[in-house]
Amino acid sequence: MATTRFKALEEVFNRKSIEVKFPSNKISDYYGENVFDSEKMRQYISAEAYKSVMTAIEKGNRIDRKIADQVASGMKEWAISKSATHYTHWFHPLTGGTAEKHDAFLEIDKNGKPFETFRGELLAQQEPDASSFPHGGLRNTFEARGYTAWDPSSPAFVLGNTLCIPTIFISYTGETLDYKAPLLKSLNALDKAAVDVCRYFDKNVNKVVANLGAEQEYFLVDSALYHARPDLALTQRTLMGHASAKDQQLEDHYFSSIPERVLSYMKDFEIEAHKLGIPVKTRHNEVAPNQFECAPVFEEANLANDHNLLIMEIMRKVAHKHNFEVLFHEKPFAGINGSGKHNNWSLSTDTGVNLLKPGKTPKKNTQFLIFLVSAMKAVYTHGDLLRASIFSAGNQHRLGANEAPPSIMSVFLGTQLNKMLDDLEKRIPNTKMTPDEKTALKLDIGKIPEILLDNTDRNRTSPFAFTGNRFEFRAVGSAENSGAPLIALNTAVADQLIKFKKETDALIESGVKKDEAILQIIRKYISESKPVRFEGNGYGDKWLKEAKKRGLSNISDALEVYKAYLQKDVVKLFEDNNVLSKVELESRYEIRIEQYTKKIQIESRVLADLAMNHIIPTAVKYQNLLIESVKGLKDIFGDSEYEKISEGRITFIKKISEHITSINKKTNEMVEARKKANKLKKCSERTKEYFDNVQPYLESIRYHIDKLELIVDDEMWPLPKYRELLFSR
Repeated sequence: MATTRFKALEEVFNRKSIEVKFPSNKISDYYGENVFDSEKMRQYISAEAYKSVMTAIEKGNRIDRKIADQVASGMKEWAISKSATHYTHWFHPLTGGTAEKHDAFLEIDKNGKPFETFRGELLAQQEPDASSFPHGGLRNTFEARGYTAWDPSSPAFVLGNTLCIPTIFISYTGETLDYKAPLLKSLNALDKAAVDVCRYFDKNVNKVVANLGAEQEYFLVDSALYHARPDLALTQRTLMGHASAKDQQLEDHYFSSIPERVLSYMKDFEIEAHKLGIPVKTRHNEVAPNQFECAPVFEEANLANDHNLLIMEIMRKVAHKHNFEVLFHEKPFAGINGSGKHNNWSLSTDTGVNLLKPGKTPKKNTQFLIFLVSAMKAVYTHGDLLRASIFSAGNQHRLGANEAPPSIMSVFLGTQLNKMLDDLEKRIPNTKMTPDEKTALKLDIGKIPEILLDNTDRNRTSPFAFTGNRFEFRAVGSAENSGAPLIALNTAVADQLIKFKKETDALIESGVKKDEAILQIIRKYISESKPVRFEGNGYGDKWLKEAKKRGLSNISDALEVYKAYLQKDVVKLFEDNNVLSKVELESRYEIRIEQYTKKIQIESRVLADLAMNHIIPTAVKYQNLLIESVKGLKDIFGDSEYEKISEGRITFIKKISEHITSINKKTNEMVEARKKANKLKKCSERTKEYFDNVQPYLESIRYHIDKLELIVDDEMWPLPKYRELLFSR
């Protein structure tokens, strides 16, 4: 095994950067060339069909069969011109990734002659086998039928030789089996609720869109080293490994010059992303060694989420070409920064207004305050749901560590804006305001843009931070589908906006003027959600105590975290807004706890295998060498000098024995604990058992393995070490 490690290191040493040739000096020349966007539609389908599709995108209208046939025919002709031979419905099952089943355009006529065809019914709907996708009890295993249905708001694209059509995925009985369908519903609920509020200020607003910019963090590891680490290959994280003497403590990797081989990889995947219309804009080194980030321009949230999942797929494929493996796991290496997928979320109107950006007038800023405070109130009210939406077996290692926000849901606004809300809360009375009070209030509200200009810093320790014209949901894990947190956030904010409108209208109907009514409800929300506002260090122990005083929950037990999906207020939230039914929420709960349990189960199995078949045999071999060495010393020096000369080696032998004994004992105990957990019938019981009684062994066994790594001869150690994984590129 040691020879495998050094062979892998030799491969890395001989790697050369692959030269990447750009299709053009201008990205705009090839941007979106593999996307069936509005420009391509104009070329390949009739004006009538084009108008129908655009109306469906903008208003959610159904597309009739005749139009679907026209679109399918044009889409096929365009795809064939791009060398496509097959088509697939591309969807987001509840695995967290994407799925596809390819069918050829090929048909055979009655005379046995082949021809290409693609009909509207095939575009609009397919029937993939749903039996092996997570369903959380929504259907019996033998009931395999599921349907994918075309989402025209996300354009089709050609990947390789396949036309990919973004779709939703539902069961035979209509329940959602994916992330996209409820995401679209949540966006629709948010749109309607936000438009109703916007019309207090502008009757011309007809649509509000949620925008997303997902910053994607990731690690790169040479493929030879990756395959020499079974834990990385099977779990995407290192289950053992002593810290490198040098890692990120000098802070010399962040924003430093990008290594040549890595830069070549980045250029390559960016070209492919741009061809698919994915607006990747930013690239840079992240804090940890061999950690990097790419970030796109903001897009409509549904499309942005599609693009994020697609770029992760592209990054994996292109990495192989450059002899890299890309790691999206939230914590692949202990002791250094993990990776997030920072969801930058904002709202904009069809009149060109960013609702989370202050304007130049008190009127615009009052509108800004409504959306700012409603989002803040939504986080306060549904913090448990937001935590459940971003919690996973991987992200649990990152949340609360020194590079990520804790699992306490809090909101950062910045000192000046926070102070202004405090002042606003005190200044707005519940009775009629005098002209002087109104003037003073308008002057204060008018200062918001000035305040934000002077408060440009960000709080990296906050899970939900306001950054001037958007909120940054920093707690989302790098490997996760952003659909889950977006569904939760969109629905919670939509519900809060509906309540805001209802409460404000009630005041207006009671005789309070509109402006005063709006400000009274803003004040009420500022006061009610005050505990969730936190401006300090979210990593510190003081915040844990302070949050507890404020009544903010801090749950780390996996089963308890996911129970948020079953809370009565959460069920009511989703059902009232027609996003998810109680049955669908119960299925999400079952799926999430099952996925969590299986990932810990896999990690436990991999660690047991490595400990018993790789680490202990290597340690025993080295121990035997030391024993023979000690025996030889006695033969050479005799009894008089033997004890003094052999003392150090005997100490090593004892330490090795202690660690071997502990590893063997704890591994056997972990296996028995796993067997006991596996016998439990209820998934919730298994999850509890894995969290309480199996998972702790992962760290305790690792401790002894990492100690052995410091003792055993480097040439004998079977697995690539942290210094090699993190600094070989």
